[in-house]
Amino acid sequence: MKSRTKVILGITTAILLLAGATVTVRANGGADDGPRTVVVERGTIVAKALAVGTIEPETEISVKSKVSGVVQHQFMDEGEYVEAGAPLLEIRPDPTPLELVEARRALELRGIEADNLRRELERARSLRERDLVSQQDLDVAERRYREADLQLVTARERLELLETGRVLDAAGGGVESVVRAPITGYVLQKMVEVGDPVVPLSTYQEGTVLFAMADMDRLVFRGTVDEIDVGRLLEGMQVNLSIGALPGVTVPGELTRISLKARTDGTATIFPVEIVLKGLDEVRLRAGFSANAEIVVDERADVLVVPERVVTFQGDSAWVEVPGPGGARHKRMIRTGLSDAIRVQVVSGLDEGDVVLEKPLRTVSGR
Repeated sequence: MKSRTKVILGITTAILLLAGATVTVRANGGADDGPRTVVVERGTIVAKALAVGTIEPETEISVKSKVSGVVQHQFMDEGEYVEAGAPLLEIRPDPTPLELVEARRALELRGIEADNLRRELERARSLRERDLVSQQDLDVAERRYREADLQLVTARERLELLETGRVLDAAGGGVESVVRAPITGYVLQKMVEVGDPVVPLSTYQEGTVLFAMADMDRLVFRGTVDEIDVGRLLEGMQVNLSIGALPGVTVPGELTRISLKARTDGTATIFPVEIVLKGLDEVRLRAGFSANAEIVVDERADVLVVPERVVTFQGDSAWVEVPGPGGARHKRMIRTGLSDAIRVQVVSGLDEGDVVLEKPLRTVSGR
């Protein structure tokens, strides 16, 4: 019984191995497998150049203060929309004791000087009425008194600015410690917190950046293209942008600037480009989104096309292989046109409906 079972199992195993070998031979290309082919057809080819970069506001403003001190109160935070002139934060003056003493003493000295020159002016006017001094001497006395009075006002305003943080004139102008929005837009970034020191903007120093603001209705794409593609680009070309954070969303744009100077990124040579975005009412974009821009370089509609993989290029020549009698492969010279790296335009040498052979698969033999 055991011997019969062994015989049956052996026969079954042999049958399965034979069937598997048969399937393997057919799968690897038996007599039923012919050469693979493609058909010449009509289609549209769009050649594109790729730019990689980010979405940014067209203009970004750095908000700075004209007075020094520390941040006392914040009225706006990141992401908020503000109108031009709205208060952003208030700065509390934080002068050193030496600055306060010097400002107070300077005010006293200017006051004494102005009083002396005022008395000299009154004396000069009295002498002029009796014709004891010339008109020129009176004019000099008046000018010196006006200069001293202006210096007194300056010293008083300086002390007021150090003590209160604001100096306002009768018309409502002047300098104040409340920093206001210079434009209408969004607060993109806040660089300071309450209690942080603030260095004012002046001729000799850049000053502390308090906020970054921008009008988010005017967005641009800033990125780079490879030097291989930059020679095909022209300002005004249409662009389709794919946003990394918004899968499936395509934003149209227009190429507005191509840099004249290249940059080096590792071993690659790239050129900066700028693209103005359109159709922003339909999608909400944020500053800093990464994006890829497909710049439409050329487009050919209703032309003969074949997969570029079936074409052999050598120098200025190009050819494909077509089937011949008895399964032979015949070389046919063609002239190609626009390519999108997947399909290529056939200008001459083939007609619609012609059959073209795929290139033979390369076999890799191992030991």
